Amino acid sequence: MSKISLLVISIANPILIGVYKEGNLKETIKGYGKTSDVLPKIIDELLKKMSIGELIYVNGPGSYMSIKLAYIFLKTLSITLNIPFLALSGFDVNNNSPIKALGKKYFFLDENNEIKMRFLDDDEIVNDFVLPLVINYEKCFSDTLPNYQLPAV
Repeated sequence: MSKISLLVISIANPILIGVYKEGNLKETIKGYGKTSDVLPKIIDELLKKMSIGELIYVNGPGSYMSIKLAYIFLKTLSITLNIPFLALSGFDVNNNSPIKALGKKYFFLDENNEIKMRFLDDDEIVNDFVLPLVINYEKCFSDTLPNYQLPAV
């Protein structure tokens, strides 16, 4: 039986879920609405149709609440189904473009690959998040804790 992996991008709307067979994208699912409403419904429908062998999610930076909800839901699923759970940076699924942060600020990768937050320059482009056609496991990591990148209050 071939391995089915799910890749979840919940840090922006619409939520994107990729169904991968042996690492290759086979189906794209878009969910509109709150992560807490959309993610469980989509995953429930998928579990009724297939056996999931791996979960991957974008752990940030991005929407604090969405990251937290996706992490708790997918980590619980990983434990109860006894399947691997991996994480991926949001910058790896939007061509390293700025990611919406707080207010009018965005997260950026600087020249040292450190995440910084600032306003957009007039000439900067924000790319949409895209499910990769093939999962690049070299960019995935096993430390799935959320990467909130919250500034000090």
